This record gives sequence, C-alpha cells and structure tokens, in this order.
Amino acid sequence: MSSRRRAREIVLQLLYEADVNDSRDPVEAKKFIRSRMQGRTALTEFASDLLQGTLEHREQVDQRLKRLATRWALSRMPVVDRNILRLGGYEIMFGETPDRVAVNEAILLAKRYGDKNSPRFVNGVLDRLMNTPAEDFDDAEADQASENVGDVPGSEDSIEPADNGADNGADNGADNGAD
Repeated sequence: MSSRRRAREIVLQLLYEADVNDSRDPVEAKKFIRSRMQGRTALTEFASDLLQGTLEHREQVDQRLKRLATRWALSRMPVVDRNILRLGGYEIMFGETPDRVAVNEAILLAKRYGDKNSPRFVNGVLDRLMNTPAEDFDDAEADQASENVGDVPGSEDSIEPADNGADNGADNGADNGAD
C-alpha cells in the first residue's frame, strides 16, 4: 500500500469521526496522524494538510457534491461514502493531486471501506465533478440564488448510490423481533 494512500485512510478516519462527533482539536488530530504515520514528517504534513483543507472547504465541496448527486441528499448517504466524496472532492477542487489520481484513490478507499456499490457511486460523482467546469457550478449557484429554486437543471441524469444498507427510513425486511 502506498504511503499516501495510508495517509488518506487516516484522514478518512478523522473525517468520519468529525462527521458523527465533534471534530478533534487540530493539535490532537495532528498527534493522531503522526502516531499512525510512525513519525514520517512528510506524510504527516500531507495528511494534516489534507484533513485541514477538507474540513475548511467542506461547505464548498458539499455544495458541488449536492449538485452532482441531486437525488441523494448528503445527509442520507452512508457516512463512509460521504466522507470519501468530500476527501476526493477537496483534492479535485483545491488539492495539488492530479484529478484522475484523486478519483482513483477515492475509488480504492470506497472498495476498502464502503459496500459493494460504493466504488461505482464514488467514481460517478467524482468523475462528474472532475469533468464539470467550475464556471458551470458558479452559474448554477447564481441562478439558484436568484430564483430560489431547489431543483437542479439536468437532475434527470444524476448519480445515485444503490441501496447499501444505510438506514433511510425504509423497511429493509430485517426481522427485528418486534411483534
């Protein structure tokens, strides 16, 4: 496993934690990263920058992800998929990693930590993010703000994850013993 891939896994753990709980203190997060990276300074800095950048730009990344997965609210996505998308989205939008590498790394994270449908879903959303010019998002955001409309043009071809066991209020047929 590449060292940067391991750094991304550690960042994913911290993003997951920040999503379901309060974020760690940045000093504590860096200590956690340093311990997992076994003191390797360059990788610790890479992971710390990735975490900090993803958290700082979370709203901007989320806005674009919402536009690309229009029939699937971020809040309803499995936590792992949502944070893999945030990490990959940050790398595509703001990072120095080549876009295709960011997408591939996100897919590998999805294969390892998501369910069987996660890699396809992550690939679809991040591929659209990578191939949609930033101006298209800026124009769409301006149009939406002026019209105050919740619908997104072109939503008929949006990417949706398959049901992967996330509790979205639907009965999944499991017998929970309640009669």
